[in-house]
Amino acid sequence: MSTAKQPDPRDRPARLTVGVVGAGRVGPALAASLQLAGHRPVAVSGVSDASRRRAEQMLPDVPLVPPSEVMGRAELVLLTVPDDTLPGLVEGLAETGAVRPGQLLVHTSGRYGTRVLDPALRAGALPLALHPAMTFTGTPVDVQRLAGCSFGVTAPEELRLAAEALVIEMGGEPEWIAEEMRPLYHAALALGANHLVTLVAQSMELLRRAGVEAPDRMLGPLLGAALDNALRSGDAALTGPVARGDAGTVAAHVSELRRHSPAAVAGYLAMARATADRALAHGLLKPELAEDLLGVLADGTEGDAR
Repeated sequence: MSTAKQPDPRDRPARLTVGVVGAGRVGPALAASLQLAGHRPVAVSGVSDASRRRAEQMLPDVPLVPPSEVMGRAELVLLTVPDDTLPGLVEGLAETGAVRPGQLLVHTSGRYGTRVLDPALRAGALPLALHPAMTFTGTPVDVQRLAGCSFGVTAPEELRLAAEALVIEMGGEPEWIAEEMRPLYHAALALGANHLVTLVAQSMELLRRAGVEAPDRMLGPLLGAALDNALRSGDAALTGPVARGDAGTVAAHVSELRRHSPAAVAGYLAMARATADRALAHGLLKPELAEDLLGVLADGTEGDAR
Protein backbone atom coordinates (compact mmCIF):
# COMPACT_ATOMS: atom_id res chain seq x y z
CA MET A 1 0.00 0.00 0.00
CA SER A 2 1.33 3.41 -0.95
CA THR A 3 2.30 5.68 1.93
CA ALA A 4 2.53 8.78 -0.25
CA LYS A 5 0.60 11.72 1.12
CA GLN A 6 -2.66 12.26 -0.75
CA PRO A 7 -3.30 15.83 -1.91
CA ASP A 8 -5.82 17.83 0.03
CA PRO A 9 -8.72 18.83 -2.27
CA ARG A 10 -8.37 22.38 -0.93
CA ASP A 11 -4.86 22.52 -2.39
CA ARG A 12 -6.04 21.91 -5.94
CA PRO A 13 -6.51 24.93 -8.18
CA ALA A 14 -10.23 25.60 -8.24
CA ARG A 15 -12.05 26.55 -11.41
CA LEU A 16 -14.47 28.90 -9.68
CA THR A 17 -14.70 30.60 -6.34
CA VAL A 18 -18.11 29.94 -4.81
CA GLY A 19 -20.21 32.06 -2.46
CA VAL A 20 -23.49 31.31 -0.71
CA VAL A 21 -26.09 33.93 0.17
CA GLY A 22 -28.53 32.25 2.55
CA ALA A 23 -27.15 29.39 4.64
CA GLY A 24 -30.39 27.45 4.86
CA ARG A 25 -30.52 23.72 4.23
CA VAL A 26 -29.81 23.91 0.49
CA GLY A 27 -26.95 26.37 -0.04
CA PRO A 28 -24.23 24.78 2.12
CA ALA A 29 -24.98 21.34 0.65
CA LEU A 30 -24.64 22.58 -2.94
CA ALA A 31 -21.47 24.48 -2.11
CA ALA A 32 -19.99 21.42 -0.42
CA SER A 33 -20.85 19.36 -3.49
CA LEU A 34 -19.21 21.90 -5.78
CA GLN A 35 -16.16 21.80 -3.53
CA LEU A 36 -15.88 18.06 -4.13
CA ALA A 37 -15.88 18.83 -7.85
CA GLY A 38 -12.89 21.14 -7.50
CA HIS A 39 -14.48 24.53 -6.98
CA ARG A 40 -13.58 26.60 -3.92
CA PRO A 41 -16.16 28.00 -1.49
CA VAL A 42 -14.84 31.34 -0.25
CA ALA A 43 -17.72 33.03 1.59
CA VAL A 44 -21.15 32.35 3.05
CA SER A 45 -23.77 34.54 4.65
CA GLY A 46 -26.30 33.50 7.27
CA VAL A 47 -28.49 35.39 9.70
CA SER A 48 -29.92 32.93 12.22
CA ASP A 49 -27.88 30.96 14.72
CA ALA A 50 -29.06 27.74 13.05
CA SER A 51 -27.89 28.85 9.63
CA ARG A 52 -24.52 29.92 10.97
CA ARG A 53 -24.04 26.58 12.71
CA ARG A 54 -25.06 24.78 9.54
CA ALA A 55 -22.54 26.75 7.49
CA GLU A 56 -19.78 25.98 9.98
CA GLN A 57 -20.60 22.27 9.87
CA MET A 58 -20.97 21.93 6.10
CA LEU A 59 -18.35 24.48 5.04
CA PRO A 60 -15.68 24.56 7.75
CA ASP A 61 -13.08 27.33 7.45
CA VAL A 62 -15.28 29.27 5.00
CA PRO A 63 -15.79 32.77 6.45
CA LEU A 64 -19.25 34.04 7.37
CA VAL A 65 -19.67 37.51 5.90
CA PRO A 66 -22.50 39.85 4.83
CA PRO A 67 -24.14 39.19 1.44
CA SER A 68 -22.36 42.12 -0.20
CA GLU A 69 -18.99 40.60 0.73
CA VAL A 70 -20.05 37.21 -0.61
CA MET A 71 -20.80 38.91 -3.92
CA GLY A 72 -17.42 40.63 -3.90
CA ARG A 73 -15.42 37.46 -3.27
CA ALA A 74 -17.09 34.85 -5.46
CA GLU A 75 -17.25 34.19 -9.19
CA LEU A 76 -20.24 31.85 -8.71
CA VAL A 77 -22.85 32.93 -6.17
CA LEU A 78 -25.63 30.65 -4.93
CA LEU A 79 -28.74 32.58 -3.88
CA THR A 80 -30.42 30.03 -1.60
CA VAL A 81 -33.11 32.03 0.15
CA PRO A 82 -36.90 31.49 0.45
CA ASP A 83 -38.90 32.08 -2.72
CA ASP A 84 -40.69 35.15 -1.39
CA THR A 85 -37.37 36.73 -0.38
CA LEU A 86 -35.58 36.18 -3.68
CA PRO A 87 -36.94 39.07 -5.82
CA GLY A 88 -36.17 41.69 -3.17
CA LEU A 89 -32.72 40.25 -2.55
CA VAL A 90 -31.83 40.38 -6.25
CA GLU A 91 -33.09 43.93 -6.61
CA GLY A 92 -31.18 45.03 -3.53
CA LEU A 93 -27.92 43.45 -4.68
CA ALA A 94 -28.24 45.07 -8.10
CA GLU A 95 -29.16 48.50 -6.73
CA THR A 96 -26.20 48.57 -4.34
CA GLY A 97 -23.72 47.65 -7.06
CA ALA A 98 -22.85 44.31 -5.48
CA VAL A 99 -23.33 42.41 -8.75
CA ARG A 100 -20.26 42.21 -10.98
CA PRO A 101 -20.22 41.75 -14.77
CA GLY A 102 -19.55 38.15 -15.74
CA GLN A 103 -20.52 36.82 -12.31
CA LEU A 104 -22.51 33.57 -12.37
CA LEU A 105 -25.63 34.11 -10.28
CA VAL A 106 -27.52 30.91 -9.45
CA HIS A 107 -30.79 30.69 -7.55
CA THR A 108 -32.32 27.43 -6.36
CA SER A 109 -36.00 28.37 -6.25
CA GLY A 110 -38.34 25.92 -7.91
CA ARG A 111 -40.97 28.60 -8.49
CA TYR A 112 -38.86 31.03 -10.49
CA GLY A 113 -36.93 30.79 -13.73
CA THR A 114 -34.29 33.34 -14.67
CA ARG A 115 -36.55 36.39 -15.11
CA VAL A 116 -36.39 37.00 -11.37
CA LEU A 117 -32.66 37.65 -11.91
CA ASP A 118 -33.28 40.38 -14.54
CA PRO A 119 -32.01 43.21 -12.27
CA ALA A 120 -28.72 41.34 -11.90
CA LEU A 121 -28.68 40.52 -15.62
CA ARG A 122 -28.82 44.24 -16.40
CA ALA A 123 -25.80 44.65 -14.13
CA GLY A 124 -23.89 42.10 -16.22
CA ALA A 125 -24.46 38.89 -14.24
CA LEU A 126 -24.97 35.50 -15.90
CA PRO A 127 -28.33 34.12 -14.62
CA LEU A 128 -29.03 30.44 -13.89
CA ALA A 129 -31.95 28.71 -12.16
CA LEU A 130 -30.93 25.31 -10.75
CA HIS A 131 -33.54 23.70 -8.51
CA PRO A 132 -32.66 20.34 -6.89
CA ALA A 133 -35.73 18.10 -6.72
CA MET A 134 -34.76 16.85 -3.28
CA THR A 135 -35.66 17.42 0.36
CA PHE A 136 -32.79 18.64 2.51
CA THR A 137 -31.93 18.00 6.16
CA GLY A 138 -29.19 20.58 6.59
CA THR A 139 -26.63 17.86 7.36
CA PRO A 140 -23.77 16.28 5.36
CA VAL A 141 -26.06 13.45 4.21
CA ASP A 142 -27.57 15.95 1.76
CA VAL A 143 -24.37 15.96 -0.29
CA GLN A 144 -24.65 12.20 -0.78
CA ARG A 145 -28.32 12.49 -1.76
CA LEU A 146 -27.46 14.82 -4.61
CA ALA A 147 -26.01 11.85 -6.50
CA GLY A 148 -28.60 11.07 -9.16
CA CYS A 149 -30.90 13.89 -8.02
CA SER A 150 -32.82 15.65 -10.79
CA PHE A 151 -32.41 19.42 -11.08
CA GLY A 152 -34.94 21.67 -12.76
CA VAL A 153 -32.71 23.80 -15.01
CA THR A 154 -33.66 27.12 -16.64
CA ALA A 155 -31.11 29.41 -18.26
CA PRO A 156 -30.55 31.51 -21.37
CA GLU A 157 -29.71 29.32 -24.33
CA GLU A 158 -26.10 30.52 -24.38
CA LEU A 159 -25.66 29.39 -20.76
CA ARG A 160 -27.48 26.09 -21.06
CA LEU A 161 -24.33 23.98 -21.31
CA ALA A 162 -22.77 25.77 -18.35
CA ALA A 163 -25.87 25.20 -16.25
CA GLU A 164 -26.05 21.52 -17.13
CA ALA A 165 -22.33 21.10 -16.45
CA LEU A 166 -22.68 22.53 -12.94
CA VAL A 167 -25.53 20.14 -12.19
CA ILE A 168 -23.54 17.17 -13.45
CA GLU A 169 -20.55 18.22 -11.36
CA MET A 170 -22.79 18.10 -8.28
CA GLY A 171 -23.77 14.54 -9.21
CA GLY A 172 -27.21 15.58 -10.43
CA GLU A 173 -29.25 15.00 -13.57
CA PRO A 174 -30.29 18.17 -15.44
CA GLU A 175 -33.92 18.42 -16.56
CA TRP A 176 -34.70 21.44 -18.74
CA ILE A 177 -37.77 23.43 -17.59
CA ALA A 178 -39.11 26.29 -19.70
CA GLU A 179 -39.41 29.65 -17.93
CA GLU A 180 -43.21 29.75 -18.14
CA MET A 181 -43.51 26.18 -16.82
CA ARG A 182 -41.59 26.76 -13.58
CA PRO A 183 -44.65 27.38 -11.34
CA LEU A 184 -46.40 24.25 -12.65
CA TYR A 185 -43.21 22.21 -12.26
CA HIS A 186 -42.84 23.39 -8.67
CA ALA A 187 -46.51 22.77 -7.87
CA ALA A 188 -46.14 19.19 -9.08
CA LEU A 189 -43.17 18.58 -6.81
CA ALA A 190 -44.90 20.16 -3.81
CA LEU A 191 -48.00 18.06 -4.42
CA GLY A 192 -45.98 14.86 -4.47
CA ALA A 193 -43.32 15.50 -1.84
CA ASN A 194 -44.53 18.10 0.64
CA HIS A 195 -48.04 16.70 0.90
CA LEU A 196 -46.61 13.20 1.22
CA VAL A 197 -44.89 14.19 4.46
CA THR A 198 -48.20 15.47 5.85
CA LEU A 199 -50.04 12.30 4.84
CA VAL A 200 -47.40 10.02 6.34
CA ALA A 201 -47.28 12.02 9.57
CA GLN A 202 -51.07 11.85 9.88
CA SER A 203 -51.04 8.13 9.17
CA MET A 204 -48.43 7.47 11.86
CA GLU A 205 -50.38 9.56 14.36
CA LEU A 206 -53.57 7.59 13.71
CA LEU A 207 -51.76 4.26 13.95
CA ARG A 208 -50.39 5.25 17.36
CA ARG A 209 -53.92 6.06 18.48
CA ALA A 210 -54.99 2.64 17.21
CA GLY A 211 -52.36 1.03 19.45
CA VAL A 212 -49.58 0.37 16.96
CA GLU A 213 -46.26 0.69 18.80
CA ALA A 214 -44.03 1.13 15.75
CA PRO A 215 -46.06 2.85 13.01
CA ASP A 216 -42.92 3.72 11.07
CA ARG A 217 -41.96 0.05 10.85
CA MET A 218 -45.47 -0.87 9.75
CA LEU A 219 -45.71 1.86 7.12
CA GLY A 220 -42.19 1.55 5.70
CA PRO A 221 -42.69 -1.56 3.55
CA LEU A 222 -46.26 -0.60 2.62
CA LEU A 223 -45.46 2.94 1.51
CA GLY A 224 -42.25 1.85 -0.19
CA ALA A 225 -44.19 -0.68 -2.27
CA ALA A 226 -46.96 1.83 -3.01
CA LEU A 227 -44.45 4.43 -4.19
CA ASP A 228 -42.60 1.92 -6.34
CA ASN A 229 -45.84 0.69 -7.89
CA ALA A 230 -47.05 4.24 -8.54
CA LEU A 231 -43.79 5.25 -10.23
CA ARG A 232 -43.87 2.12 -12.37
CA SER A 233 -47.54 1.92 -13.23
CA GLY A 234 -49.22 5.26 -12.50
CA ASP A 235 -52.98 5.03 -11.97
CA ALA A 236 -52.94 1.28 -12.62
CA ALA A 237 -51.34 0.95 -9.17
CA LEU A 238 -54.44 2.33 -7.40
CA THR A 239 -55.76 -0.05 -4.74
CA GLY A 240 -57.89 0.19 -1.61
CA PRO A 241 -61.55 0.76 -0.79
CA VAL A 242 -62.01 3.89 -2.93
CA ALA A 243 -60.64 2.26 -6.08
CA ARG A 244 -62.76 -0.84 -5.36
CA GLY A 245 -65.91 1.18 -4.67
CA ASP A 246 -66.31 -0.08 -1.09
CA ALA A 247 -68.64 2.71 0.04
CA GLY A 248 -69.35 1.10 3.41
CA THR A 249 -65.67 0.93 4.30
CA VAL A 250 -65.10 4.53 3.30
CA ALA A 251 -68.10 5.59 5.41
CA ALA A 252 -66.59 3.75 8.38
CA HIS A 253 -63.28 5.51 7.82
CA VAL A 254 -64.92 8.94 7.80
CA SER A 255 -66.87 8.10 10.97
CA GLU A 256 -63.75 6.98 12.84
CA LEU A 257 -61.75 9.97 11.70
CA ARG A 258 -64.49 12.30 12.95
CA ARG A 259 -64.24 10.62 16.36
CA HIS A 260 -60.47 10.40 16.69
CA SER A 261 -58.95 13.02 14.37
CA PRO A 262 -61.41 15.59 12.99
CA ALA A 263 -58.56 17.59 11.47
CA ALA A 264 -57.78 14.66 9.14
CA VAL A 265 -61.30 14.39 7.69
CA ALA A 266 -61.01 17.14 5.07
CA GLY A 267 -57.77 15.75 3.70
CA TYR A 268 -59.14 12.20 3.60
CA LEU A 269 -62.26 13.31 1.72
CA ALA A 270 -60.30 15.42 -0.76
CA MET A 271 -57.86 12.61 -1.55
CA ALA A 272 -60.68 10.06 -1.72
CA ARG A 273 -62.54 12.18 -4.28
CA ALA A 274 -59.39 12.64 -6.34
CA THR A 275 -58.70 8.90 -6.15
CA ALA A 276 -62.28 8.08 -7.20
CA ASP A 277 -62.04 10.40 -10.20
CA ARG A 278 -58.79 8.82 -11.36
CA ALA A 279 -60.05 5.27 -10.73
CA LEU A 280 -63.21 5.99 -12.73
CA ALA A 281 -61.28 7.57 -15.60
CA HIS A 282 -58.99 4.54 -15.86
CA GLY A 283 -61.71 1.90 -15.60
CA LEU A 284 -60.69 0.65 -12.15
CA LEU A 285 -63.82 1.85 -10.35
CA LYS A 286 -67.07 0.46 -11.75
CA PRO A 287 -69.63 3.17 -12.49
CA GLU A 288 -72.39 1.28 -10.68
CA LEU A 289 -70.29 1.31 -7.50
CA ALA A 290 -69.14 4.87 -7.88
CA GLU A 291 -72.58 6.38 -7.18
CA ASP A 292 -72.79 5.09 -3.59
CA LEU A 293 -69.14 5.94 -2.98
CA LEU A 294 -69.51 9.53 -4.20
CA GLY A 295 -72.63 9.82 -2.09
CA VAL A 296 -70.64 8.88 1.02
CA LEU A 297 -67.97 11.43 0.14
CA ALA A 298 -70.61 14.12 -0.40
CA ASP A 299 -72.22 13.28 2.97
CA GLY A 300 -68.81 13.55 4.55
CA THR A 301 -68.34 17.02 3.12
CA GLU A 302 -71.74 18.12 4.43
CA GLY A 303 -70.71 16.79 7.83
CA ASP A 304 -67.68 19.12 7.74
CA ALA A 305 -70.00 22.05 6.99
CA ARG A 306 -72.05 21.23 10.07
